[in-house]
Amino acid sequence: MISKNTICLWYDGTALDAATFYAETFPDSAVGAVLRAPGDYPAGKQGDVLTVEFTVMGIPCLGLNGGPGVKHNEAFSFQVATDDQAETDRLWNAIVGNGGQENVCGWCQDKWGLSWQITPRVLSAAIANPDRAAAKRAFDAMMGMGKIDITAIEAALER
Repeated sequence: MISKNTICLWYDGTALDAATFYAETFPDSAVGAVLRAPGDYPAGKQGDVLTVEFTVMGIPCLGLNGGPGVKHNEAFSFQVATDDQAETDRLWNAIVGNGGQENVCGWCQDKWGLSWQITPRVLSAAIANPDRAAAKRAFDAMMGMGKIDITAIEAALER
């Protein structure tokens, strides 16, 4: 059963592949109901996967195989708070290593074009530091990174 409020993500025939990857990569994630098209439609044929219900870290989503007409962009992203460098590395490497792309400041994109912010909690705390000079040093350090390096953020705070 679909939640009252669900994020609908558009795919070009690969919604089930994406949902399966997310379920295998992120905690508290799963693939739910798969609905096959009861008839032909502009992006597919009868029997093709039309929608996939899934959760990503507890957030209900619906993958729609709507065809090639709509692409994901950075205006929407999942922000994932990580607890340590090992978790940051694991998630970043899973996304980028599975056909994704690196970006800056902890952002990366999966092979389906969906954007992810892999954000260590240490970084969020550093930028909110009441010592605004320390916060700026941490922010400046982040601005030069792709994947966030927690040790470098902590060093920037201490300078």
